[in-house]
Order: sequence, then structure tokens, then C-alpha cells
Amino acid sequence: MPDIIISEFMQPSAVDDLRRDFDVLYDETLHKRLDALYALGRDARAICIRDETQIRGAFFDAFPNLKAVGRLGVGLDNIDVPGCRQRGIAVLPATGANEVSVAELTIAGLMMLVRGATYFATPQVVAGQWPRGRLIGREVAGKILGIVGFGRIGRHVARRARGLDMTVVAADPHVPADDPVWARTGVEKVSFDHIWDNADAISLHLPLTPDTRNLVSAAVIARFKPGAILVNVARGGIVDDAALAAALTDGRLGGALLDVYATEPVPAANPFHGVPNLILTPHIGATTEEARSRTGHMTADGVRAVLTGIIPATAIV
Repeated sequence: MPDIIISEFMQPSAVDDLRRDFDVLYDETLHKRLDALYALGRDARAICIRDETQIRGAFFDAFPNLKAVGRLGVGLDNIDVPGCRQRGIAVLPATGANEVSVAELTIAGLMMLVRGATYFATPQVVAGQWPRGRLIGREVAGKILGIVGFGRIGRHVARRARGLDMTVVAADPHVPADDPVWARTGVEKVSFDHIWDNADAISLHLPLTPDTRNLVSAAVIARFKPGAILVNVARGGIVDDAALAAALTDGRLGGALLDVYATEPVPAANPFHGVPNLILTPHIGATTEEARSRTGHMTADGVRAVLTGIIPATAIV
């Protein structure tokens, strides 16, 4: 039976690194075949997962000797962290590995939407049409960007937005007003309410928790400035998608980019059909060659450390 099970995609070079020291079973379809996964778990000391494998309930019974959960990403909503802690299982998020990729997607979406998502004109131009009059966009320079959640990714977004001459404000109750990060980044700390009422563009960078679920509700969306832009590359469930779709359809908002959804893949019966000025991507914020490589090797290093008696500083124990 394997020492380490990898149940979702992991960078092949990182898998090879682990195989040099451990008996590794790599099958990225295992998260879809729970009976097969659980049958392999008796002797496994570590598992590496993305966001499909659920670490809770019956999983713990099937993996009685588990010491480490290597999370190939940073979101923890598919992991029962208190349950892991009670059982002495270290949870190893790939902290920092994907933040550049997520920040770049945020800025790319923001710029396309503020400019009017002009790439939508490609089929018309190819067909010999010339829709210039319908493609009058706006500049990002001088606009107010409200960042909701000022952790590592939010700070990367802020630095890039300030480089575009945007005014950046941020709200995060977990970052105190006297934290030097505010002065270092040149970002003003404000409240959620300030952002809802004043920002030209809003970017979400929060985990999904009981406090953040449906944070951007219909009532909050109704407070946004006319023509405001919303980008959510954080977690599905934070935004009321139906209310957002209605605001876009009514023309109250200028546009939105969603990379995450309450249910993934998105079911066919969803509120997004025919909604204008909306960019939907299939949870690809961290899906770049560079981020996948960093994530894979960081996770491999963390798992190796735990299995050799070392607890990394980024581990949740």
C-alpha cells in the first residue's frame, strides 16, 4: 500500500520528487472514485489534493494513519481543518504559490471590463463590420479600486493597480489599522460599506466562511455605483450570482468577471445565460504553468518534511 496518495493533478516533476523517497500512488481520477480512494487509505501517511477531494467524515475512517494533507492550492473549504487538528494531521496549503497568477487574472479582467470587453468585437470585425461606436470604454487610471480581503493576493492586486494609476482602498477586518502594510503599499484601509458605496471596481480576495458566505448579497449589489465592475477570483458562494446577473442585465453594473462559483462545474440551469458584459472562466486563477510548478513543488516539500518529522512554518496543525 502506498505511503502517499495523489488524488488530483500534480506537476509531474513534483510527483517524481516524492517518488525518489516514498511509495507514491498518483491517480488524478481518484477524487471521483471514492470507493477506490478509501480502499487505498489504510496505510497512507499523506495525501495530496486540489479542491475536489473532500477531507471529512468517512475519509478519516479510511485513512487512520494519515499525517499530512498536501493542499495543491490555498482554499481550505474542502478540508475539515478542526477534524485534521484533532487527529494530529498537518494541513499544508501552498501558501503564496499561486498569488501572482490570481492577481494577474484579476487585473486582466478588470482592464477588459473597464475598457468595455472590446475583444468581443472580433467576430464582427472579421465579418467586415466596424462597431466603433458601441465600444467606447473607460480608462482604469484615476478609478477607485476597492479590494475586499487584503491578504497576499489582495496586496499583489493593489501593487499592480497602483502601477496603473488607480486609487486603491481595501477592507479587511483581520488587518489592523496600525499594520505597517497600509503605509508600505500606499493603500487606504476602509470599511466594507465604504467600498460598496464608492468603488468604481471591486475585487474579492476572501476565503469562504460562514461570515463571508453571501457577503455580496442583492442588497449590497444594489449599493454599487452605477457602472461599477466586480471581479471574483476568490470563492463561489461569496456573491449572490442571481442578483449579480440581474444587475448586469438591467445595465446597473458595468461588468463582472467570475472565476469561481457556488457549484463547480456550473450547472446548465444557471442565471448567466444571455447576461451582457460578463466574463466567466472555469476556476483558472491559479492555472498557469508557473503556478502549477510552484504549487506542486511546495506541496511535495511540505509533505516530505512532515513525513520526516519536520513541521513547516506554513502548516496548519
